[in-house]
Amino acid sequence: MSKQEGSLDFSYTGKFPDPGTVERIIEQPSDIAVFLDSDCVVRGIYVNPENPALGSLDHWVGRLFEGFLTEESRAKFARRLADIRAERGQSLRSIELNHADNAAWEFPVRYTPLRVEGSDALLLVGRDMQPIAEIQQRLVNEQLLRERDQQRVRAAETFYRLVLEASLTPLVIVDPETARIRELNSAAADLLGAKPETLRGNALNQSFDKLRRGELMEALQATGGSEGASGLEVVARRSGKALSVVPRYFRAAGELGLLCRLVPIAGESADQSEIAQDLRALFGNTSDAIVMLDSKGFVCEANESFLILADAAQLRDVRDRSFSDFLLRGEVDLKLLLDGTRRDGNMRSYVAQFRSIVGTRASVDISTALLRPRKGEAEFGLIIRDSSENETAAEGHSNVMVSEDAIKSVMDLVGTASLKELVSATSDVIERMCIETALQLTSNNRVAAAEMLGLSRQSLYVKLRKYEMLSEGKGD
Repeated sequence: MSKQEGSLDFSYTGKFPDPGTVERIIEQPSDIAVFLDSDCVVRGIYVNPENPALGSLDHWVGRLFEGFLTEESRAKFARRLADIRAERGQSLRSIELNHADNAAWEFPVRYTPLRVEGSDALLLVGRDMQPIAEIQQRLVNEQLLRERDQQRVRAAETFYRLVLEASLTPLVIVDPETARIRELNSAAADLLGAKPETLRGNALNQSFDKLRRGELMEALQATGGSEGASGLEVVARRSGKALSVVPRYFRAAGELGLLCRLVPIAGESADQSEIAQDLRALFGNTSDAIVMLDSKGFVCEANESFLILADAAQLRDVRDRSFSDFLLRGEVDLKLLLDGTRRDGNMRSYVAQFRSIVGTRASVDISTALLRPRKGEAEFGLIIRDSSENETAAEGHSNVMVSEDAIKSVMDLVGTASLKELVSATSDVIERMCIETALQLTSNNRVAAAEMLGLSRQSLYVKLRKYEMLSEGKGD
């Protein structure tokens, strides 16, 4: 490298090797080399002519090096300089600095600091990091672009799912290669007799009776390829409904898809479809709380009125919870409800105390019905009415309605017995009434009545003998 203005001046210290040798060494691995004196003033600078991006930096000579650094790089360089001069760590460890020149031009450089022996001067040998920074920026831009694309895809998927679910036409989207259900709406799930999340991902033939996967797909392909075909007639395995499957093949993003429309046939008329829609509207809009329980008493479905009564924000707050959690007497009430419904098919009125998620209580009147058995397990439907207002209105008459004969018999004792005897007689009357009520609620099931009253079975039998009530019922 020939000597010229702005080139490295190695006459600053006599302990440096031959300048020509050093320059040749520096030229090979570096894009830029800066020679600093003990005050960090630039005394010499070299820019590789094969890297024109850096331009001419001769105006740095004679000026402080930190004047050409960004704010954060100044602090970083000051810390590294202090470590080098205090002989802490290896000076050959590289440091990345961002240069600022001409107010609007910034470029990153990775420097390897070389300490000049016997002085505080430094030789900074650097590699231009602009190409790497540009690659990193392109990667960042690509990542941002990908995130925007993902947001558009999510928005399109949300729109597609919303439209599919809002459609009253029963629709099923099937993968033609695997014959598995990709997506379906609630209308189709109702016809197939299961929930959408249960059917999604299953083979389509599993929803129909006596159909193998290959047979079903061949039949659908033949039906979809012929003009004027009315559809493939099948029977839903879970619901037992006769259906016509009308297939339509389509292609999206190069992949083949299959859209199946389910049409009820024969017994499943349009009138019945309208009735089902009306029942769904009644379930969602009625002011009475409606809840569906499985055979063990766990909540499967509930309407908005039940969520309000239970102080629940959404369905998942109550789903899969035992209904006993919402009854003040817990398992006792639940057992009576389920056993009575299994025995009689329904229960007209059952008075209980309802307890919400947050602990508020309300008097309710519960009607139950036994729904269709599914896989050998009975299901229950409950209609719950808040009777707190009726209970308050009737409160003023309750004393007269309880038992006028019992109260009259106690009043007749006034003047003929002491107050202690009067209180004892009154307690007996109330105790007998409570036992009679418990036996009535449990249909003379004395085990359940004892549990309801908080008594042992033996204690209940003692009281039944006391009031001569053993012959009134034979329930066990």
